[in-house]
Amino acid sequence: MPSVRRGFESWIPVLLSTGNFHGRLMAVNRSFFRILVLVFTVIILGCEGVTTGSDLQRPDPYYITGAEAQQEALKNLFVLLTQEEEPGETQCAVIREIANTYAGTQEYGILINFLTARTNQYPDDPYNAYYLLMTAYAFMQQEADAVAALYFDLIIKNYPDLTVQGQSIHLACLNQLITLVDNPERGVKYYQELIARFPNDIDRGIAYFMLAQAYERTGEWNGVIQAYTQYLSYRGTIIPGFPNADQYAKQLVDFNKSPKNWTFESVNALVTAIKQAFDGESIVRLRQCQAKVNFFARSWAQEDTDDSGMAEFNLADFMRGNPIRYANKLDAGSNANEAYLRTWGWSQYIPTWYLYFRKIYFPLDPEIHGRWEWAGVYYGEKF
Repeated sequence: MPSVRRGFESWIPVLLSTGNFHGRLMAVNRSFFRILVLVFTVIILGCEGVTTGSDLQRPDPYYITGAEAQQEALKNLFVLLTQEEEPGETQCAVIREIANTYAGTQEYGILINFLTARTNQYPDDPYNAYYLLMTAYAFMQQEADAVAALYFDLIIKNYPDLTVQGQSIHLACLNQLITLVDNPERGVKYYQELIARFPNDIDRGIAYFMLAQAYERTGEWNGVIQAYTQYLSYRGTIIPGFPNADQYAKQLVDFNKSPKNWTFESVNALVTAIKQAFDGESIVRLRQCQAKVNFFARSWAQEDTDDSGMAEFNLADFMRGNPIRYANKLDAGSNANEAYLRTWGWSQYIPTWYLYFRKIYFPLDPEIHGRWEWAGVYYGEKF
């Protein structure tokens, strides 16, 4: 999946400041909240003779920071916070306002301590997922992404989902985790959860392709093929960093379904068989060496994804009456995984073709993996 980190960082401050909650979170208007704070402040100041507990009236000085106006506001907020005996919507609104104050002055260490102390003190608070989301955001602002990832994972595993600003907290966490966590096994789980829980909130084409990529890194090739097969239902999806995504997925899926009976143990065995077919001018034998799926025929200048003209490609049309000649050795550009054989005599327009051979990468089938195939043709001289 493409990174959503920038988007996440843009809407978390919005959550901290506006708090337009849905589901279990109550909509709390900011102006109403400020009036509420003032009302409680007046009540508190007017009741100096009432004893409600010294700890309630004197918040921890550690949390009272900033200029005089901010300190006064924080004192009032902490006093207001203590007026509610049980965690609930009003407390959540106050906590959001306190957190917003710290975030606004970039006091992320204090913000983290405040929120984590809160969730530890009230483990059954229904809004703890929200508080931990803000905690993770604060760690990201401190460039402690690994720690932030632990909190995102903790939220998904241990806390019920909440919808804030029309967005699922679990969805936001999953999108962050697939960006922050470089672990293919966990990546598989995160993408699976994205697809299973939020199919209508994500680009499923990207999700299936990246799930397949994660499977590749784990070596679970059955999962690879299943994910790429699913992805092909969304062909045309733009996958950042993978311009040939459609071709890559299709080649693997098609190859998996094919009989694979054109492969050779080594490139030397393959080249020998092709040379014998040329010497005997046997179209049938040459076709037996040709890959039956993913075979290409293109000029050197064409893109790897350009398969134009393949529907009309037929070896027989070029071999009839034309003795094909070939170089004694493979081209100097050949290597351990790819090889080229220069041939000529194909047509008066483009007499020279380079046959392209490649080592097969297909760990799903150990008997095929590492064998060689004649995968295509390049028209004309190399340049």
